Amino acid sequence: MKKNPKTNENAFRAYFLRLFDKYDLRNERQFNYFWKCLIFITLVIVVTTLALGHIHTFGLDGMFVLLLCFGGALVLTDGLKLLLAPKGKARVLLYALEAVFACSFMFVTKGGAATFVYTLVLTELYFSAERTRPSMILFSVAVPLYVASFLIRGFFLFETFKELLPFLTDLISSVFTLILHFVVVQVGLAFYRQFLRLDKALTQLDESKKELEKAYAVVAEVTALEERQRIAKEIHDTAGHSITTVIMQTEAAKLIVESNPKEAKSKIVAANLQAKHALEELRDSVHLLSGQNERQTLKAALEAIIHESTDGTGITVRSNVEDIVVSPAKHRFLCNSLKEGVSNGLRHGNATAFWFELKTENGALKFLLSDNGTGVKKGEWKTGFGLSSMQSRARSLGGEVAFGTEEEGFELTITLPEDK
Repeated sequence: MKKNPKTNENAFRAYFLRLFDKYDLRNERQFNYFWKCLIFITLVIVVTTLALGHIHTFGLDGMFVLLLCFGGALVLTDGLKLLLAPKGKARVLLYALEAVFACSFMFVTKGGAATFVYTLVLTELYFSAERTRPSMILFSVAVPLYVASFLIRGFFLFETFKELLPFLTDLISSVFTLILHFVVVQVGLAFYRQFLRLDKALTQLDESKKELEKAYAVVAEVTALEERQRIAKEIHDTAGHSITTVIMQTEAAKLIVESNPKEAKSKIVAANLQAKHALEELRDSVHLLSGQNERQTLKAALEAIIHESTDGTGITVRSNVEDIVVSPAKHRFLCNSLKEGVSNGLRHGNATAFWFELKTENGALKFLLSDNGTGVKKGEWKTGFGLSSMQSRARSLGGEVAFGTEEEGFELTITLPEDK
């Protein structure tokens, strides 16, 4: 059955693709080995072609024997370097022998073939040098050696003076070829080594990015855990405290509802307001846990608390609230402080009217809440759970809390640094 030429072509192409894929050209050692293999194969092809061409033109003569000897010695030396990868004195010896055979090859062939073989040998030397400075030293030795060999060859082959001009022309063109070859190889190697440095930097960058992503994931997890713990503590400290107060107020109201209906009503009103605040605090905490970051402006949130406190309770709250932008932590703290302050005024001071003010002054936030309640007599003051928590939270935000009684009522002042 006749074979399909297209199938053979695809198989040949697949073979060469596998050959190139075998080497990782981003690895400098494999890159150098790949080019050394390519140079060796090219050298074998050139020497074989020259030998066959000489046989076809001149037959089997003494020059053919010399060509075969020098060419074979050159190929053998290059093959030994490739196979054995010698080091130290053995490596220097093989390089020296290769240079001698490359120069000797010039005596058995003419034209650009000798220069081409010489550039093949130099290419391998430049690749093995690994740095520009050793390559320049090799170049400064290789060119004079080539010129000397060229001149010796011309001395033995000159027959007439007319051959001098073509000889000098060949010499100049050959030297120019060696110089151009050196520049091209060095520029190519410089670009390749720069590529290796960039590839290494990108690899390190990718590794650093992966490490940062892992660290970020850990930090995000820890941050989320800390936020959940903070919210859980806040629920326990605020909503839990508020519900406990509601229970205490309603229990107290039950005990005095017949003997002192007015006082019982006041306690029920305070308990109702405290329950509303506790429900609002629970809603805020649920929103935070569910990732809902949308919230009212601080002014709107404070006015909503005031409206909630006055709606159906019979108390009055007059206010002056500036539209101030603050961080989420301060936003939550100021809202909770207003709820706590109003609840305390109702529970402990039997207040019926409040004055609330929030403004900026000299780079600070000023929070003032005063009421018309009974206040606290000097020497009878005790800091409860709500106010002690408020003081602790204010200090964590860089501020301070002050409270007390002047002639009547109770006054709560909070000072916080203004957000920049």
